[in-house]
Amino acid sequence: MKKNHLLLTLMMLTGLISTLPGFTKVAAGVVDISGEWIFSVDLESGGHGDPTFVFKQQGEKLTGNYSGPLGDLPVTGTVTGDTAVFGFEVSREGETIKATYTGKITGPARMSGTVEIGSQNRGKWTAIKKDH
Repeated sequence: MKKNHLLLTLMMLTGLISTLPGFTKVAAGVVDISGEWIFSVDLESGGHGDPTFVFKQQGEKLTGNYSGPLGDLPVTGTVTGDTAVFGFEVSREGETIKATYTGKITGPARMSGTVEIGSQNRGKWTAIKKDH
């Protein structure tokens, strides 16, 4: 009897979470992060930035735009379950540098993770979805 009650409660909570604004599942286990996100990035070297990402998601495919200290750049990536991996390339002084963000989606309007810019610049980031 208690097992059935627990199972019913779990099913109800799962249904409730899936109806929260901005927490849209686009496929089994994939959360849609489409929209504008404000990031706070802290690099191990001491640098800090507050870039904006605008994402458009179709299934697991992620595209969009980065706007921040490195310019305005196109973004590509993927969302698998609650994990997002995305990035962009920037050219500086004849060298192409790749920035890769890897993070966990922790709620309908929050995510956090790590960033690697080039081979030597690493850091951590948090992000909040705008207008949430």
